[in-house]
Amino acid sequence: MGLEGLLYPKSVALIGASPKEGKLGNVLFKNMSTFPGRFYPVNPNYEEIEGIKCYPNVSSLPEVVDLAVVIIPADPALRVIEECGRVGVRNVVVITAGFKEAGPEGAERERKLVEIAKRYGINVLGPNCFGLISTEVGLNTTFALKTALPGNIAFLSQSGAFCTSVLDWAWEEKLGFSHFVSLGNKAVLNESHFLKPFAEDPDTKVIVAYLEGIADGEAFIRIAREVVKTTPIVVLKAGRTEAGARAVSSHTGTLAGSNVAYEAAFRKCGVIMARNVEELFDYAYVLAKQPLPKGRRVGVMTNAGGAGVMASDAVEEYELELARFSEETMKTLREFLPPAANIYNPVDILGDAHPDRYERALDLVINDPNVDMVVALTAPAPLIPFGVLSRIVAAAKEKAEKPLTVSFMAGELGEEAEETLREAGIPSYFDPARAVRALAVLHRYAEVRKKEWKEPRRLKVDRSKVRELLARAHREGRTQLGVEAMEILSAYGIPTAPGRLARTPKEAGEIAKAVGDEVVLKLVSPELTHKTDVGGVTLGLRPEEVEAAAQEMLTRIAARFPQVRIEGLLVQRQLPPGQELIIGSVRDPQFGPLVMFGFGGIFVEILRDVVFGVAPLSPDEARELVESMRGYSLLRGARGRKGVAVDAVVEAVERISHLVYDFPEIVELDVNPLLAYPDGVVAVDLRITVSREVT
Repeated sequence: MGLEGLLYPKSVALIGASPKEGKLGNVLFKNMSTFPGRFYPVNPNYEEIEGIKCYPNVSSLPEVVDLAVVIIPADPALRVIEECGRVGVRNVVVITAGFKEAGPEGAERERKLVEIAKRYGINVLGPNCFGLISTEVGLNTTFALKTALPGNIAFLSQSGAFCTSVLDWAWEEKLGFSHFVSLGNKAVLNESHFLKPFAEDPDTKVIVAYLEGIADGEAFIRIAREVVKTTPIVVLKAGRTEAGARAVSSHTGTLAGSNVAYEAAFRKCGVIMARNVEELFDYAYVLAKQPLPKGRRVGVMTNAGGAGVMASDAVEEYELELARFSEETMKTLREFLPPAANIYNPVDILGDAHPDRYERALDLVINDPNVDMVVALTAPAPLIPFGVLSRIVAAAKEKAEKPLTVSFMAGELGEEAEETLREAGIPSYFDPARAVRALAVLHRYAEVRKKEWKEPRRLKVDRSKVRELLARAHREGRTQLGVEAMEILSAYGIPTAPGRLARTPKEAGEIAKAVGDEVVLKLVSPELTHKTDVGGVTLGLRPEEVEAAAQEMLTRIAARFPQVRIEGLLVQRQLPPGQELIIGSVRDPQFGPLVMFGFGGIFVEILRDVVFGVAPLSPDEARELVESMRGYSLLRGARGRKGVAVDAVVEAVERISHLVYDFPEIVELDVNPLLAYPDGVVAVDLRITVSREVT
């Protein structure tokens, strides 16, 4: 069911309306009574409130309203919501608290609320929410002292307190919203439900959200990926740092902090992540007001050399590019600027410039064919009043239709300048770097719009073999699998080092003769993660040395770790040295399996040069993941060192992403190391943690 009745109602009811000052029911009554549609207060204790007829219950209303707003206590609220369902009301905002945020008793109430909503097909916003504002229909169902100004930013927040702060601040900044929604407990409606309706609204140019968590990560990615093709989404995710210890047993689990999953998920679907409130609304404003650039080339214009240097530093920091002006532009700049001026990028017209010099130089810079966007900088100068300057930059932007931000480095611009810039949709900042950052987010979203999203391919793999191996582990009560389970990788087309599991030293010696001229002996124990550190790995053994070495290893480990369960010894062919890599996975509660890639062996936790993606990965996503690693150039070959088969590495990452997606019982996985060579890759070691239930 759509959200038209929630976001664009023609009739609304307030259940719990009150004439008493100081009551929330009275604050909401005053806010909602200005609604230009049909408004019905509901309270059995009053026949009218401030001249508006009041109804005893929902059933007595003269029509089935599009939207009901509930502000009565939690237990009677449940009865009223069920009454709404019976009479046909399909949209309800539950501002009332006392649900899952209030402990076990409240959680049971919320369970009942969800059941009622499901039974009657009700869109429930909340409970425990601040309400919503739709400026397009003049509706304010919140208890804010001020409503939102009209605008083209759709806003979602999981925090009601943040909503009140944003509304108050937005009035000072004269920032407007098309929709302003508090999600509350997200019992029924969550962030994903609003993305498409917002994107389909012609008055909404950008969607911004403050989220503490995402209810359904897979649905969010799927919907957001579709929405960002037309409408940018900017999210400030709270709780990005790792809080508390996690029970992990793999390298991947250790390295996957709570923010990693959100970064990977947002990258997968093209959502722009803000790190703080300043970024959230800087990004929202520039995306709502400015055109998208055709490229990353920035022209910098200034009357102060220091400001130009700061902006140039920021251009590199935000992975943009200082434009190289055309010969014609530089020739014209040279002709009319003073000899001491700089005609190269950044253009410095000097502090004694008059408005006409600024206007002519800016016109040349913004219209240069090699410039995709411009940052105009100005330190206070007596010859260029900010009011005049703001009109110059507004006219330049309108004529060129290119993104333009300004940094007027002054404490106060004046009302005329601020109004001119606001009407032109030009963001103004004191800090030049902040002005460049705003341009960078425009370029980032332009790249998102150009990107071709491809679905993961269907791989030819032996799923039945993996299912059989995991079922066997389940029957044996094992949750930790090691190199003895290398067949799982083979079943998904990942090359593995030749070898077999031996139960006794004698059997190890016999296997060694069949494996190769030189072998590696590895202890198999789910309780010892770092086998090399405890002497559980011996390299370079000849077949005739293996039995004795195996006996010595077992004796030594048993003496040192008498309580550790030893399941046998893996005898593998000794492989030549290669580039050690790691491919891992850990299951995130919101987004499912994350895939990690980076340098392996002993370097994984030392260098920590690892990257994460959300499974399953398409071939393009797997390649992007590999190429995003800081040390990627080493894989391609650098400083006389041969490169490795990058295509084979990419395919291994892709295949493991499908493995962990296909089998949700795989909680954690490490292939470490994966040896990469110029002609391919080979998995040498494996560690898997599985859940106690096979799906």
